[in-house]
Formats: sequence, structure tokens, C-alpha cells
Amino acid sequence: MTSILVVYSSLNGENSKSTELADYYLQSREGSETSVTKVDVAELALAHLTGEEMQAWMTDASERTSSQKRLAAVSDDLVAQLQAADEIVLAVPMYNFGIPSSLKAYFDRIARAGITFKYTETGPVGLLEGKQAKVFASRGGVYEGGDYDTQTPYLTHFLNFIGITDVKFVYAEGLSMGEDSANESIANAKGKIIELTQKVAD
Repeated sequence: MTSILVVYSSLNGENSKSTELADYYLQSREGSETSVTKVDVAELALAHLTGEEMQAWMTDASERTSSQKRLAAVSDDLVAQLQAADEIVLAVPMYNFGIPSSLKAYFDRIARAGITFKYTETGPVGLLEGKQAKVFASRGGVYEGGDYDTQTPYLTHFLNFIGITDVKFVYAEGLSMGEDSANESIANAKGKIIELTQKVAD
């Protein structure tokens, strides 16, 4: 049984193209032995990370105040979901050349020293080894491989940092450049998703 954690991040919910691609991937996996957990970080509406919340994590669980327990539970629960997953699926639209701020707030809570990564004499080491990640990225323009595509290196670096080094991207671009361009891009992306699914089956 493969446990899949799906993280949605679009403000457009079910109307989002990144959501459509992630759901298409899940549909293409139907029939295989999988369990799916879904998290919509836009709906979670996580606040910007504060020093108070970070201090709650750093306080021993037995010594936390009731307020610190409440603050720490947010991150603890998200990390537990991630640790339990074999595969992470990220549905990521591009907002102003970057990832949604809601996804950044989520990342801030799953990057936990001593839990999802650790520091060593030779540098940081990720602790979530053996997991795979699929990123379904939707963009209004065409940015893949260019200077304005800050998402791909950032997501790659972040996932690698916490130990997830098997990362694959599928892009749907030019979605705001006319209906024909959008339809062609979505079709091409879905074709690549089928290829990914076939490789998983192999």
C-alpha cells in the first residue's frame, strides 16, 4: 500500500488547473493499492510563522504551556502527515513568479530541525529519505527553464533539504495566453502524467 499526501495550494480551489492536474494524477493511479490524504493549505489559512510558535517547537513537550502545546500541535500534525506518506504530490500555481504564500507557510511548519532535517559538521541532512515527490505546476505564462521560473529550483532545494531527492515536475504553461494555448498545455501535461503513472506501475 502506497500512502500519498496531496498538498493543494491554489486560491481557486477545484477550478484550479494545478488542482486539476493533481487530481488527474490521482485518478490515473486508481486501481493501484494507494491511500490518499489531502491537505489544502489555502483553506488551512496558516498565519505567517512567528517567533512564539517556533519557540513552542523548541520547548520540550513535557515543559510546554497550554498555549505552546496548541501552537506546536499545528506543526506536529502536519509533520506527522508528511512522515507517514510514501509519496508527496504538490499542486502549485505560480503567483508573481513564486509559490503561493500559503504553501510557504506550510513549508515553514514542516522544516523542523531534528525532525525533518538535522545539522551536522558537514552541513544539513534531510531526514525524510525514501520518499518521492510529484509537482504539478500551472502558470499563466511560459517560464520553464527560464530566469523567471523561481519555483522549480526553490521546490527542488526545499524538498532535497528535508531528504526528498526523487522529485519530478509536470508543467502546464501559457494558460493565460489564449484558449488554444491553454487546452494544448493541459493536454500535454496530462500526457506526461500518464507517462509518470506508467513508470510507477513498472
